[in-house]
Amino acid sequence: MKIVSWNVNGLRAAVRKGFVESFEALDADFFCLQEIKMQEGQLELELPGYEQYYNYAEKKGYSGTAIFTKHTPLSVSYGVGEATSEPEGRIITLEYDDYYVVTVYTPNSKRDLSRLEERLVWETEMRNYLVELDAKKPVIYCGDLNVAHEEIDIKNARPNRGNSGFTDEERAKMTKLLQSGFVDSFRHLYPDRTDAYSWWSYMNKARDRNIGWRIDYVLVSERLAPFIQEATIEADVHGSDHCPVTCTIER
Repeated sequence: MKIVSWNVNGLRAAVRKGFVESFEALDADFFCLQEIKMQEGQLELELPGYEQYYNYAEKKGYSGTAIFTKHTPLSVSYGVGEATSEPEGRIITLEYDDYYVVTVYTPNSKRDLSRLEERLVWETEMRNYLVELDAKKPVIYCGDLNVAHEEIDIKNARPNRGNSGFTDEERAKMTKLLQSGFVDSFRHLYPDRTDAYSWWSYMNKARDRNIGWRIDYVLVSERLAPFIQEATIEADVHGSDHCPVTCTIER
């Protein structure tokens, strides 16, 4: 079973930049997208063999998530806990007999950190939700989590410390999530791999120079860790300022 997660930074724009070709080449069971930036009816994608699930933000041209899957779920939800939806379209959960697939687009704290406190509340709510799901059956949790967890996950750690996405508070929330029974699939297989990033600024040819951040993840419940066969960062796939990340699990 292969999971792909990709912040496409606008799905309609990504389609114009070769999204379908990349989608077909990656050939995943679950293709989870963040920041689709569109509303219902603005794009019709022909993806034979896949069911399509979207969570649109109320604000036009903003946020939003999607999952394209080969497997019909038992249930689909778009919120956390008692909520059946949320206004920024950031969460989709698919339930199956033996596992859950959850994709998210975690809120950015903003350059001036004006959204940091809201972000930390989000992190607590998401962790509680994931732990609740994990108590029922294993969870595959993926998306743009908007945090470089450790110094190895960012090109220039020292000057970025305290910046949005690399604050001590955000990193601590990621640590707490992992300590709650989850595994970072990429670091599980490649604990010491450096220069492995999933996002690059559009400025100063950062991608060409590989000055990036690893902020896109596939996390899995600890009991799935022994079944992780591969985890990749598809840095050669373009079409967004992020690249796809993948995880293959065989049980």
